[in-house]
Amino acid sequence: MMFAVAAIALFASMILVMIRLFAGPTLYDRVIAVNVFGTYTVLFIGVVGFLAGRPDFLDIALLYAIINFVGTIAVLKYFRYRAIGDLRPLTRKEETGL
Repeated sequence: MMFAVAAIALFASMILVMIRLFAGPTLYDRVIAVNVFGTYTVLFIGVVGFLAGRPDFLDIALLYAIINFVGTIAVLKYFRYRAIGDLRPLTRKEETGL
């Protein structure tokens, strides 16, 4: 019963994060929202795996957590430097596009 309530609460939180994702105002707010959504997804997979009696869902959740982390770092690095391998930071003018 308690895990079913936790699953419902996680799903409601995921909906709120999706609202934040689309409301955004900045790119970084949207990236953080995607990262939080990924974290809630990992928790949701774990809870659903427990409810279904499938402990192998935890392996899937851990794999998804690693992909979420690496993906977030890659996206932030790309938007900071405009290339994955470039180490030169953008100037304020390049960052805003003015």
